[in-house]
Amino acid sequence: MGFWNDKEGVAIGNPTDGCLSVIVTRDGGNTWSKLSCDVLPEAIKDEAAFAASDTNIAIVGDETWVATGGGASRIMYSPDKGETWEVFNTPIVQGNGPQGMYSLDFYDNKNGFAIGGDYTKPADSSANKIRTADGGKTWQLVAQNQNPGYRSCVQYIPGSAAKELVAIGFKGIDYSNNAGESWKHISDEGFYTLCFVNDSVAYAAGSKRIAKLIFR
Repeated sequence: MGFWNDKEGVAIGNPTDGCLSVIVTRDGGNTWSKLSCDVLPEAIKDEAAFAASDTNIAIVGDETWVATGGGASRIMYSPDKGETWEVFNTPIVQGNGPQGMYSLDFYDNKNGFAIGGDYTKPADSSANKIRTADGGKTWQLVAQNQNPGYRSCVQYIPGSAAKELVAIGFKGIDYSNNAGESWKHISDEGFYTLCFVNDSVAYAAGSKRIAKLIFR
């Protein structure tokens, strides 16, 4: 789930009737309407929306990016608060069950990063990290066959000019200061999701735990 403002928001779920389930509110969440498949990209067989960290939706202004996984791992994009949609392919690992993107974040409307992999093979670091510089239209693999492996959440550090990233998962926490080209493993503590409140403090949540993380 994500909100464009205090009234308008979007939530997603697995495909029904041939397209991803997308619901939109225009009244602060009091009522929701399901978008017709007529305005949404057709789903590929076994394509799904992974919800391991609640970070598979990214919003900047009126623009929205949604990450899918499973049978296909693509980016659904709306430039206008969910009124119209298109879809972009990605080179991340995909096509089999738990493979694909689990999380994405956009620093601005051009620079974005996505991470995932296969949670049943958490050490596998091949084709599980991708980056875009054109608003999600095209993506490039980065840090190929380098740690981290599977992670369920990735977030830009605010104020870092799209250079600093933190990735988190049940196998630990990793940090990059060069837009994801290389990573440093900073903790073995396992969490599922992460949210920054400013450029130095974030909160992480996992199984029966919440932690405050200080990065500077």
